[in-house]
Amino acid sequence: MLNSGSISLIDSMGDDLDIVNAAKVSFAASQSIMDDNGIGLIGFLMKNKHATPFEHVVFKFHVKCPIFVAREWFRHRWSSFNEMSMRYHVPENIDFYVPEDDAVRQQVGKPGHYTFTQIEDASEIAFVQEKMQDVYELAESAYSEMLELGIAKELARSVLPVGQYTEFIWTVNLRSLLNFISLRSHITAQEEIREYAIAVEDLIRGHVPITLQFFDETGREQI
Repeated sequence: MLNSGSISLIDSMGDDLDIVNAAKVSFAASQSIMDDNGIGLIGFLMKNKHATPFEHVVFKFHVKCPIFVAREWFRHRWSSFNEMSMRYHVPENIDFYVPEDDAVRQQVGKPGHYTFTQIEDASEIAFVQEKMQDVYELAESAYSEMLELGIAKELARSVLPVGQYTEFIWTVNLRSLLNFISLRSHITAQEEIREYAIAVEDLIRGHVPITLQFFDETGREQI
């Protein structure tokens, strides 16, 4: 992901059939295999935004992303996060985000109505990438020097910029996950988090293909 990030699905609980049975328990009923009625029920739940049955499917991910991406991610509070802490841990290697050429962009418009256009000038692209590298190198050097002086890790880390990569465990039910995908895979989302949202959707597709089919058919709206 991006230049130094990653995302992996490390555990899951449930599938499309569990959604069907979570809905059917209202009538003290259940089924052991997926059939046309079960498929139709998932479509009904999605179309009418009867969302709680989707909460009975849960996924756990390991994510490595830039801190500025994590800050947007952590706003999705109907889920659980545990993040790497540099109060306690000094990474052997500190990774920083440097955009690829096609990700260097210009912002146009007013707050809430931004559009973005790719920078085409090779010298401007190089300028952005080189400046980011210069800042990262200076920050990492200052961080290392303070640690060598015995400065507390929790204080020394403050010089590191939000382009630094962090890592966290994210556990989330499917309802909240679909809402995350709806917002963060949308064309208006920030490009960097959008890449992760697309990857998340790919990782869960094999577990809930019917749900994702109806999610697409109903406009990928939050539920």
